[in-house]
Order: sequence, then structure tokens, then C-alpha cells
Amino acid sequence: SSRPPSTMNEPRSFLLLRTSALGDVIHALPVLTALRRRFPRARIGWVVEEPFAPLLDHHADLDEVIPVRLRAWRKRPLGGETLREIAALRKRLHSFEADVVLDLMGNHKAGVLGLLTGATRRLGAARRDRREPSSAIWIGEEVPTEGPHAVDRMLSLLEPLGVAREPVDFGGEKLFPQSDAYPMEALGGLPERFALLHPGAGWANKRYPPGLWGEVAHTLREENGVPTVVSISASDFERDLAAQIVAASRGAAIGVPAKDLATLAALTRRSSLVLGSDSGPSHLAVALGVPVVMVMGPTDPTTHGPYGAAENAIIERLPCSFCHKRFGEVKVCLLAIPPQRIARRAAEILSDLAET
Repeated sequence: SSRPPSTMNEPRSFLLLRTSALGDVIHALPVLTALRRRFPRARIGWVVEEPFAPLLDHHADLDEVIPVRLRAWRKRPLGGETLREIAALRKRLHSFEADVVLDLMGNHKAGVLGLLTGATRRLGAARRDRREPSSAIWIGEEVPTEGPHAVDRMLSLLEPLGVAREPVDFGGEKLFPQSDAYPMEALGGLPERFALLHPGAGWANKRYPPGLWGEVAHTLREENGVPTVVSISASDFERDLAAQIVAASRGAAIGVPAKDLATLAALTRRSSLVLGSDSGPSHLAVALGVPVVMVMGPTDPTTHGPYGAAENAIIERLPCSFCHKRFGEVKVCLLAIPPQRIARRAAEILSDLAET
């Protein structure tokens, strides 16, 4: 084997801290792959928000997934249930006995979690590279991060551990290994080739308008014969969003329920191409090796675009581009992007796939 043998001086256990959001957790997956490659015998755990834990469940490179409910606890910080759950978490973090904690978040939240582990070695980004610079007080070893993309910057935190730089690997085949068990009758009625569209995003100004997505779907079917499947999550808002797109597509799109992450992964693997914004489902497609066309406005494709495929980020450069600010409504950076441009890039990818 090309893997270096473990020695007595090497860490025996690692705990990764990257609790949310879905896209950020996915961006951290190459850290797990690289760590496991370098330390094949180590025990590796991951602290993650409860809704995103299914992404990591049954992952071959992970020994333990530790779900947390930080968002829920913030709503009732002094509630009896909250305090009991925090006490139980502290006990579980301690019992993991991490030799090394990797803070992949760069904020106070991760700093406190790291402290609760009791680990003596806590690595994280240097003060200037952190989302919350003052949270560097919690870190024992500050590591300068390098590279343009969020994925590269997280991987650079492994340098003090002697992990060699190798091609980035999301380990997509290890995600949702059970998703083959997803009821195939739900996928059976789908066309042989289709584009999967996930229109939702955490920020309103990341969401391309449903009427324009409908035009993208219409153009794709008219010019390339490829229908669009719109994934519908469990929320009323996203159901309404999908209905608007289907209506605007003039028969070119259909809505399909994707009630959980495993279903979304199964749909993604079955699709020829994914359409979306800078959101978790788009980054999931990247991790699963499915081409994605990402329509981007407030966030920079260099740092948060589809990893290794910057040409698949559709942007309109404006003086205010890449503000990284959250707004309650869609802005001109997205409104200025014509649907035909998105459909054209999607058609180019589909054409390239047909030739391979």
C-alpha cells in the first residue's frame, strides 16, 4: 500500500467541526477524504447540525457522526431541554477523546465546540482568514489558508498534519450508499434524460425567478428535446416555487417530490445535469460527479462556484457583483441574466456528454 504506516506519535483520533449549511458541509468533504487517506487507522468523527447528518450517515470514511441542534438551542438557550441536550453533547464530545480537532468554520460557535471536546490540539484558520476574526482566541494552532475556493482553503488546514496535497476528492460514491434502495417506481416514470432543477436557496437574492426558470426549461425542451424535473422539498414555499416554474415552462417541466436528502441524491444521480443556484443541492451534484449549471449573483464563483468547473457558473458582472450580502428579494445581478444563456450552457454540457 502507498499509505504511510501509522506510528506511535501520530494522532489516533480526529474530530471535524463543520455544522452547517449543506453546501459548506459538502465543501468540507474533501478534508475527510484526504484525512482518511493519510491516516487509514485513525478514528474520525464529525460534528454537524441534525438536518444535515443524513449526508454523513453510513459514510465509509467516518467512525462517528455527532449531530447537534445549535439552531434550535439558540431559540431557547436557557430552556430545560436545551440545557440537558448541551450537557449530553459535552459528555459525548469528551468521550470521543479527540487528539486533534479541526475547526472548518472559523467562528465562535466552532471555537466553543472545540473547547468542549477537551482536545489539547485544536487547528483552525488564522485570524485574518476567519469568518469571525476574534474567534481565533479558541484556536491552539492558527493555520494560514491558501487557495481561491472554500474547498482549497479548508484543505490547507491539513498541512500541519503532514497531509500531502493531492487532487481534490469529494468521495461522492461514499455518500448515501443506501440511496439505491430508494423506491425506483418513483424514478421509473421519469424520462431517460432530464435536467434536474432545484430552484431554492437560503437567501432570497440567490434565487433565480421562477418565471425565468420556466423559460430555461421551455428553451431546453424546444431546442434540445430535454425535459426538466423540478425537485420539490417538504416546505410549502418550495412547493409553490416549483408550481410556478412548472406553470411557466409551458409543459416542459414536471415537479417531483424530494422530501429528504437521500431522495435528492437519488434524483441527482439519475439526472444528466443539475440546474440551480449557489445552494446545497447544486454542490451535492458536484460531489456526486453530476455536471451542474449554477446561476450566481451575490456570491463569487471563484470562492463558492461549482468546484473545478468555473465555466459552469453563470454570472452577470456588475459594479456591485459578489457583495456576499443577504437580501430579502432578488436583485439585478440575477435579473440581468437571460434564460437563454442558461439554457445554452446546459445544452453545451448535454452535447459534450452525448459525445463521450
